[in-house]
This record gives sequence, C-alpha cells and structure tokens, in this order.
Amino acid sequence: MRRRDLLCGALPLATLAMPRLAWAKPAGELWQFDSLRSVGGHVVETVGAPTLIDSPWGRATAFDGIDDALLIGRHPLAGAKTFTFEALFRPDGGAFEQRWFHLEADDGSGAPPGTGTTRMLFEIRVVEQSWYLDAFVTGAGYKQTLIDPARRFPVGRWYHVAQSYDGHTYRAFVDGKLQAEAPIAFTPQQSPGGPGRAAIGMRMNRVNYFHGAVRAAFFARRAIDPRDFRLAPRD
Repeated sequence: MRRRDLLCGALPLATLAMPRLAWAKPAGELWQFDSLRSVGGHVVETVGAPTLIDSPWGRATAFDGIDDALLIGRHPLAGAKTFTFEALFRPDGGAFEQRWFHLEADDGSGAPPGTGTTRMLFEIRVVEQSWYLDAFVTGAGYKQTLIDPARRFPVGRWYHVAQSYDGHTYRAFVDGKLQAEAPIAFTPQQSPGGPGRAAIGMRMNRVNYFHGAVRAAFFARRAIDPRDFRLAPRD
C-alpha cells in the first residue's frame, strides 16, 4: 500500500472562513467531490486510487501526485460565450508542474484525450513550500496563459481559485484577488463530437499529476463579480 500523507494540511485551518456551497445564486453547475462514484450527477471513472478525506466543508477527494485522478464525461462550459470556473482545492506540494483540473471539448476528430486543441485548465507551479496559479484557455483563434510567479502561497492550506471571461478580458483569481488578466478573442468551446470531458488530478493524457485535494467546483455561463463567487469564503 502506498503511503498517504494527505489527511492533514500543513497549516491550521481555523483561520479560514468557511464557504457555503449551496447558495441559490448565482446560477450554474456545482460539482462536489464527496464521492468516487458520482460528481454533479455524472458518473466518475477513477484512475489510480484517489481517496475521500475530511475537509472543513465535508468530504473531499485527495490525490497522491503519482497516479491518482478522476475522469468525468462532461465539459460543463462547452458552448458558453462567457464563463466563470471556480474551485476549492488544497495543494500539498510535490512536483513543480501540476495540471489539476482539465476541461476539454470533443471536436469529433477522434484525437486522443488530452491532445485536443480546445480546452481550459487550472494548473499550479510548486516552488519548495509554496505554489502559484497557472490558468490556461485555448481554442480556435486564441491561446492564453495567466500566470504570475511572484504571487506565491503556502502549500497545505485550502484556497479558492477562479478564472473568468466577460466577453473581452480573461482573468484569474486566488481567494478573490486578481492574479493576472489579458484580453482574448474567445470563442465558445463547442463540442460537436459529444459532451466533452473533464480530468481532475491530472492532465487528460495522464501526465502532470496533482498532489493535494479538491472539494468543489462551480461553472457559470457568465462572468461573476469576485464579490459574488459561489465558492469563495464568507465571513
């Protein structure tokens, strides 16, 4: 049996405000990672041996950074002209490059998962005991990374992250604070070959595994003001 060290964060959680996960607004699709069989009403395929752990808000899914992941047969933002993509996660260190939440459209070309040209990702870069965010989106006519290596955060804590597009500007946030932004000529990530797909804990083609845990994700088809993020901690 592989050794697991994901049950406790390296830093105390008492200082964190607890987010609520069941507000009526804003409208969108909520995924809570409290099951290894079903998330957001969608069947889950497990890769490796992810485990369920306790978080401040209920059960969460932990990944060992070696070969653990979840696969879900849906891109919840396929077809959206504008969007917000939020997540609650805990990075626990490990490899420098970790692609931990991958949404990909199915263009009908038959390309292997993870090699498509239309996708959205949350990634992190780990430097010793800190990390910084990498948000990424690519599709027909656009390809944009939002990253600022100077904006680092300690590992072992829970964080809220978000990326959004309002029709003009693509933005990335950590705990409600803007990390980077750029204008892009975004077009909806159509998925004519099917409903699309998602990988949590790795890039879709089974590389860049994540060491940490994910509690929830939220997807809206509009750009939400940071003050109204669905999963953000509330005092």
